[in-house]
Amino acid sequence: MKRLFLCLLILSIVCSKLFAQDNDLLLAKQYAANGDPQKALDIYQKLYKQNNEAFFTVYVNSLLGVKKFDDAISITKKMMRKHPEDHQYNIMLGAAYTQQGAIDKANIIYDDLIKNLPPDQGQIAMLASLFYQNANVDYAIRIFLQGRKLLQSDQLFSYELINLYRYKRDKVALVEEYLNFLPTNPPFITQAENTLSGLFEGQADYDILKAALLKRIQKDPQQTLYPELLTWQFLQQKQFDQALNQALALSRRQNDDGSNIFELCRTLTANEAYDAAIRGYEYLVAKGKEQQLYIPSKIELINTKNLRVTSGKYVKEDLLSLEKDYNDLLTEFGKNANTAFAMQKLANLQAYKLHMLGDAQKLLEETINIPGIKPALLADCKLDLGDVMLLNNQPWDATLLYSQVEKDFPNSTIGQDAKYRNAKLAWYTGDFTWAKGQLDVLKAATSQLIANDALNLSLLISDNITADSSGAALKIYARADLLIFAEQPDKALITLDSIDVKYPGNSLTDDILMAKARLFIQQKNYTDAVPLLKKIAEEHSFDLWADDAVFMLGDIYENQLGDKEKARVYYQKIITDYAGSLYINEARRRFRLLRGDKNETAS
Repeated sequence: MKRLFLCLLILSIVCSKLFAQDNDLLLAKQYAANGDPQKALDIYQKLYKQNNEAFFTVYVNSLLGVKKFDDAISITKKMMRKHPEDHQYNIMLGAAYTQQGAIDKANIIYDDLIKNLPPDQGQIAMLASLFYQNANVDYAIRIFLQGRKLLQSDQLFSYELINLYRYKRDKVALVEEYLNFLPTNPPFITQAENTLSGLFEGQADYDILKAALLKRIQKDPQQTLYPELLTWQFLQQKQFDQALNQALALSRRQNDDGSNIFELCRTLTANEAYDAAIRGYEYLVAKGKEQQLYIPSKIELINTKNLRVTSGKYVKEDLLSLEKDYNDLLTEFGKNANTAFAMQKLANLQAYKLHMLGDAQKLLEETINIPGIKPALLADCKLDLGDVMLLNNQPWDATLLYSQVEKDFPNSTIGQDAKYRNAKLAWYTGDFTWAKGQLDVLKAATSQLIANDALNLSLLISDNITADSSGAALKIYARADLLIFAEQPDKALITLDSIDVKYPGNSLTDDILMAKARLFIQQKNYTDAVPLLKKIAEEHSFDLWADDAVFMLGDIYENQLGDKEKARVYYQKIITDYAGSLYINEARRRFRLLRGDKNETAS
C-alpha cells in the first residue's frame, strides 16, 4: 500500500510539473505575440534550465529574437559538445552566425556537413530535413544533390527536390528535375502539368520548358513522354496548330490507334480551335474504316464542323462542305435511329444557314417517323420541325407540334421549352394578349433561362402595349425578331429601321437598340454592337434591357475584345447598380476572377 501511495505521489508531482511547464509555454507565446519578447525570453530561460534539451530550440530562437547572439552561440556550442552526432545543433549554430551577420562562419559549418556527409540515404534525408526546418532551402537542396553523388543515383530524392524547387520558385531547376523524374514515373505527369501551370506566369516560363524538352527529345528521341509534354506546353500557350502537329508526329511514329489524337481534338474543340480539331479528326478518319475510332472520329469531325459554322467562324464553302459530310454519313450508315442526330443537325444547317426551308422540313418530317428514335431526341426534332414550319408560313402546323411535345413532357424543361415556343409563335404573329398569358405562366419555369426569357418578353409586351394599345409598332418589331430568329440579318435591320420611320416617338427605342446589338453579335461584329449596348446602359439605365446590356458589355470586353479592365468595370456596375439582376452572381464571380482575389467579396 505504501508503494502504491509513493507511485501516485511521484506521478502527481510529475504531472503538476508538466502542467506548470505547459502553462509557462502558453504564457511565453502570449508575451511574444503581444510584442514583449524579453518577458517571453525570461520564461524560456527558466524552462531551459529545467530541461536543456526539451526547451533548447525555443530558448535559442528567443535569444536570437532579441539579438543576444553570443548567448545563443555559446549554449549551442555546449549542446554540440554534448551531442557531437546530432547535427541539428550544427545547423542551429550556423543559423545563429547567419543572423549575427557572420555568414562565412555559417557556411563553413554547413560546408563541413556536406563534406562529411555519410553515404546513407536515411541520414542524408534527415540532414536535409533539418536544413529545411531551419528555413535553409538552398543547403537542403545541396545535401540532396551531394547525396546523389555519394549514392551514385540521379533518381534518388527527386520528389524532395521537386518540392524544394517549387517552394523556391526555381522554375529552371524544377523543370529539369521533373524531366529527370517523369520518364521512370509517368503516372505523375498530370501532377507535373498542374504544378507547372500553377507556377508559370507567362510565355517566358513556358519557353524554359520548351527549350528543355527540345534538348531532351534530341538526346532521347525514343522517349514518348517528352513529346507529350511538349504538346501540353503548346496547348497552355494556345498554340493549337503546333500542339496538333506535335501529337500527329508522335502518333505517326508510333503507328498507334490515335486515341491520344482523339482526346486532343476534344480539347481543341473545347478551346474553339475548330480548324485544328477538324484536321485531327480527318487524320483519324483517313486511317481507315477498320480502325476502332473511325466512326466516333467521323461523327466528331462533322460535329466540330457544325460548331465552327454555328460559332460564325466559317465561309460559304464550309457550309456546303458540312452539308456534304452529313449526306455522306447518311449514305454510308443509312437513315435510322442511330443517325437521327445527324439528320436533325443537317436540317438545322439547311434551315438557318443555307435557307433551304423545304429541304429542312422534309428531312425533319422523315426523322420524326423513324422507328426506335429516343423520346428526348424525337421531341427535339418535333420542336425543330415546328420552328421550320413557322418560318415556312405554317403556324398552325407548328403550334400543333409544340403542343404535342408540351403534352408528352409535362412539368419538364423540354415541355416548358415547347410552351415557350408556342408563346413566341403568338408573339411573332401579333397575338400579344395570348402570348403574354403563356409567358406569365412561364415566369415560374424551373429552367432559369426560359423563366428569364419569358419575363423579358412579357415585360416588353406590357410596356409597349401600354404606350400603344394598337401595338402597331410592336408588330413590326415582332416581325423583325422573327427575321433575327431565321438568321436573315439584312432583312431584320431594314425592318427595325422602318419602325422609327413609320411610328416616330414610339416606345421601342431601347428594344430596337438591343435587337440590333444582338444581330451584330450574331454576326461576330462586336465593334458595332458595343456602341449600341453602351447607349442602352447610359441613356436607358432604368429600362428593361439595362442590366442585360451592361453584362453583355462586360462579356464582350472580357472574351472578345481582350480588355479585362473594361470588362471588370461593367461587371462591377452590375454588382453596384443592379443588385436584383439575374446576372448578379455570375458578374460577381467574373469580377473576382478578373481582380485576382477569388476569396474576397466584391463590393
